[in-house]
Amino acid sequence: MSVWIQAQQLQGEALHQMQSLYGQHFPIEVRHYLSQWIEAQLWDSVDLENPQEEFKAKRMLDSLIQELQKKVEHQVGEDGFLLKIKLGHYATQLKVSRNELLTKAPSPLVRCIKHILYTEQRLVREATNASSPGGGMLDSMSQKYQQLNQAFEELRLLTQDTDNDLRKLQHSQEYFIIQYQESLHIQAQLGNLSALPPSDRVLREPALLSKRATMEAWLTREANTLQKYRLDLAEKHQKTLQLLRKQQTTILDDELIQWKRRQQLAGNGGPPEGALDVLQSWCEKLAELICQNRQQIRRAEHLRQQLPIPGPVEELLTELNNTITDIISALVTSTFIIEKHPPQVLKTQTKFAATVRLLVGGKLNVHMNPPQVKATIISEQQAKALLKNENTRNESSGEILNNSSVMEYHQTTGTLSAHFRNMSLKRIKRSDRRGAESVTEEKFTVLFESQFSVGGNELVFQVKTLSLPVVVIVHGSQDNNATATVLWDNAFAEPGRVPFAIPDKVMWPQLCDALNMKYKAEVQSNRGLSEENLVFLAQKAFSSASTSPEDYRSMTMSWSQFNRESLPGRNFTFWQWFDGVIELMKKHLKLHWNDGAILGFVNKQQAQDMLMSKPNGTFLLRFSDSEIGGITIAWVAENPNKAGERMVWNLMPYTTKDFSIRSLADRISDLNHLLFLYPDRPKDEVFSKYYTPPHSKAVDGYVKPQIRQVVPEFATANPDPSSGNPTYMDHAASPSVMLQNHTCKRQNDSMLDGDGEFDLEDTMDVARHVEELLRRPIENQWSGQHLWPPAGPSPPASLQI
Repeated sequence: MSVWIQAQQLQGEALHQMQSLYGQHFPIEVRHYLSQWIEAQLWDSVDLENPQEEFKAKRMLDSLIQELQKKVEHQVGEDGFLLKIKLGHYATQLKVSRNELLTKAPSPLVRCIKHILYTEQRLVREATNASSPGGGMLDSMSQKYQQLNQAFEELRLLTQDTDNDLRKLQHSQEYFIIQYQESLHIQAQLGNLSALPPSDRVLREPALLSKRATMEAWLTREANTLQKYRLDLAEKHQKTLQLLRKQQTTILDDELIQWKRRQQLAGNGGPPEGALDVLQSWCEKLAELICQNRQQIRRAEHLRQQLPIPGPVEELLTELNNTITDIISALVTSTFIIEKHPPQVLKTQTKFAATVRLLVGGKLNVHMNPPQVKATIISEQQAKALLKNENTRNESSGEILNNSSVMEYHQTTGTLSAHFRNMSLKRIKRSDRRGAESVTEEKFTVLFESQFSVGGNELVFQVKTLSLPVVVIVHGSQDNNATATVLWDNAFAEPGRVPFAIPDKVMWPQLCDALNMKYKAEVQSNRGLSEENLVFLAQKAFSSASTSPEDYRSMTMSWSQFNRESLPGRNFTFWQWFDGVIELMKKHLKLHWNDGAILGFVNKQQAQDMLMSKPNGTFLLRFSDSEIGGITIAWVAENPNKAGERMVWNLMPYTTKDFSIRSLADRISDLNHLLFLYPDRPKDEVFSKYYTPPHSKAVDGYVKPQIRQVVPEFATANPDPSSGNPTYMDHAASPSVMLQNHTCKRQNDSMLDGDGEFDLEDTMDVARHVEELLRRPIENQWSGQHLWPPAGPSPPASLQI
């Protein structure tokens, strides 16, 4: 069932909220008649913070107007006449709005539509949960929302009750003042009796004295009543403020902190932190209730000043004033947040963006005098001093260009935010480093600060917020280690920490969660790291041979083991090796990983044990142990030097550079001795959909060369055991092969390196040179040589490697 159909079934306040979403900016009739089309569009694919997405926004709005115009054309008959005129007017109106709004980037109209759809979904979801039978049917999130909504309803009723009491108090006090004035008038009359003749004074004085006594008794009694009313009202306000503080603590210290934590984990590839619309609605409700109660307390204070009555109320009102000011200050300062953080690995002289938002800005009318926000980069030590309220003398650790922005209010969504779209870090000032710490372990943060007033300068707020830790680099070669610092910080930072304290050691399962999250996000795959993969990584990280996951659950890994100390016998760290795998996979092999074609996390011995039980020609793909970002093919075949003996061969690892020349699928296709992907899948069944189609015929006298891969030891025959006759292949230069067999070592091969592997660099350089030669016109390449007839089409040329 579509969201719009369910939205039309809303009732009461939910229906009112849904209807209030629409207006001249986006008519409800457009939503109704284009409901299916609107819900089918990928509105979330438009990044509203990216100015380069303006074209995509314009295209979607153009499509919306076209759909509306189609709907206009299909209206026929008497009933459709008025609707045709109305929808036509809306189409024209939207076209004008689009032209006006698209002078800005991003489009507010797309933002409006996204906000409408999100709010409708929320209202429908809340209504569905509320109507489901039994509280046990609600999930924990719905129960939490329900509790918060119940607390808001209780606060609303309490605030309404104190408002009624305040009006009664005001009426009683006004009547009391009138009666008090009357008592003063009686007293004046008694004072004037002395000027009257004794006979008249005797006649009038007893009545006035009686009236004065009655009035004084009433005033005394009423003064006590007023004092009790004031005390009762102050106590009710105390209760309301206690509940307000409790509700605010739940929202700011639980929900908002959890949102920020999800935002931090999203930097490691975790799920999206979620929209801020729900949080903003809660914060706005808090702001509204706080302002109402603050106004009531101020009115009560004004009444007390009008009619001072000795008692404890004065102290209570002072305490209430201080409390409500603290509550609203905490709300405002906590809801000044970073909606979109700067990149956590920040390269100097490179443009970057960020967005800050005040969740209660619209409710407090801050936009009436739009505040300016300034961004400054500061060091970890400066951030610590800032949180301790120590005087930092506005120091910074660098210079950011375009670091000021004005907060803008978006009427359609009710959001107040400042967008920094073209910031650039011009320079950075580093602190003195100690010990083994490198520049890629030094953390900075971007400080956003602003100042604004509420209630006609009655309350002035200075707000500040810090970005997630930032590692500043000056060259792309530092990206790998900087990413390690960011990943460790994002994964293991504790809420409310001192900037930017992190544990030096973590439990291995915790690190596995972080690595798996990062891997899935970077490779863009639902296929994460299996338990076997994680055991392989543990063996590598701890130089262990154990294959039991239980042996690693209680082990810890330090930051030094993660990305300071090189792995045994290697010149790279654990993280550098793992990050190399990620880079290789996301750039070239993610489709094969998703297909399950790459085992990857398998060492040489495991590969040999797995393949030796399979038929000749069976192969698997595993990540290289000796090279960062390398993947190799291991296969089982006959030993050409010893009949009847089988062994496992390992091809020299491929890297990103190799796959930029020829894809993995095409390389596997070239190698006819590879028949079955482990355990028993025919290779064409797995890889054929990725093979490069054959080249077309020559055009304008040119032919395109081809690169093919050949392994010399297997270039003469196809080792398919089912084939009676060998299939011969052309001999040419080829990637090297490493033979994995302890009884037959290739000692005399001068091309092998110390690890028994070949170096492909010289071979690939020759390939690139020949390929470039073959791109030239043949008549120019071979001028002066009579190898080909001087006339007629150029012959095909191919290079086999």
